[in-house]
Amino acid sequence: MEDILVSVIVPVYNVENYLRQCLDSITGQTLKNIEVICVDDSSTDSSKQILEEYAEKDERVKVITQPNKGAGAARNNGLSVAKGKYLSFLDSDDFFEPDMLELAFNKAEEDRADFVVFKSDQYYTEENRYAEVPWTLREKEIPPYTPFNHRQMTDNIFKVFVGWAWDKLYNREFVLQNHLLFQEQRTSNDLLFVFSAVAIAKRISVVKKVLAHQRRDAKDSLSKTRENSWHCFYDALTALRERMVSEGLYREVEKDYINYALHFSLWNIRTLAEPTKSMLIRKMKAEWFEDLGISDKNEDYFYNKKEYKEYRAL
Repeated sequence: MEDILVSVIVPVYNVENYLRQCLDSITGQTLKNIEVICVDDSSTDSSKQILEEYAEKDERVKVITQPNKGAGAARNNGLSVAKGKYLSFLDSDDFFEPDMLELAFNKAEEDRADFVVFKSDQYYTEENRYAEVPWTLREKEIPPYTPFNHRQMTDNIFKVFVGWAWDKLYNREFVLQNHLLFQEQRTSNDLLFVFSAVAIAKRISVVKKVLAHQRRDAKDSLSKTRENSWHCFYDALTALRERMVSEGLYREVEKDYINYALHFSLWNIRTLAEPTKSMLIRKMKAEWFEDLGISDKNEDYFYNKKEYKEYRAL
C-alpha cells in the first residue's frame, strides 16, 4: 500500500448491532490511503467475525485481538502498530461523515497542526434522529484564526473541547514525541490523553463542521454502567494533574484545572445511580474534594457559581 496518511484505531467489544455502520463509515471515506486498525477486546458476540469479514474484503483493515482490558488498552495496542502520519480514534458504535478524514487531514497539513478538532452531534438509533451538540466545540472561546494553542483560548482550556478522542485527528509524531497514552481503565480512559494534548500542543486547528456522530442510546454502552467504575474519573483527574506538573504547566493551568475538576466531579455525582452515588459523595467530602484542590477555595475562585453552590449543598 502507498504511504498511509491516517491510521484509524477502533476498539471493539460486543458491538455486533452497530459495528457494520461504524466500519462502513471508515472504509467508505473519501480519503483512501488509510489503515483501519480494529482491536477486538475479546468480544463474546459476533463482532470478531464481522471484523474478519471486513479484513478479508479490504486489505486496509487489520484485526488485532487482545485479552479483555478495555478501550484504553485497545487504543494503546492499536497506537503501537499504527503507521499513518495522523491518528484517528473511533468508538465502534459511532460513525463518521464520508469526508471526515479528508477534511481533517487537509486542515492538519495546511496548518501543520499537532491535532485538529471537528464538530460532532448525537445520533439516536431508534428514532433515526440527529441532535445538535454545540458544546463539543465552543467556538466563541477560540480565536478567529488557526492554528492556535491553549494560551489563545478565552475560557477554561479543559472545557473548550470535550475530553474524548474521536472528534480529533492527531499528528502521530506529536503523540509519540510526547508519550501520550490512554489510561487503561474502564471509563474516563481518554481524558488524560486528550487534555494533556490540549495543554502541550503548540498548533491546534479546527474544522467547524459536524464530521462525527455519537450514538447515544446504545443499551450496552459503558457510560450507562459507570457504577462499576465510579472512581475512574478521579483517577483520570489526578493523572492529568501529575502530567501538568511534570510538564511545568500546572501553575499556569491550575485555576482551570480545579474548576474543571469540580465540574467533572459534580457531573459524575449527578449521573450515578444509588447506592454508588451516596458512596461517591461521602468519598468526595472526606478526601477527594480536598485532594483536587477544591475545598480550600472560596466562591470567587470558581467560574460557575451555580456549580459552587451545588458543591456546597452536598
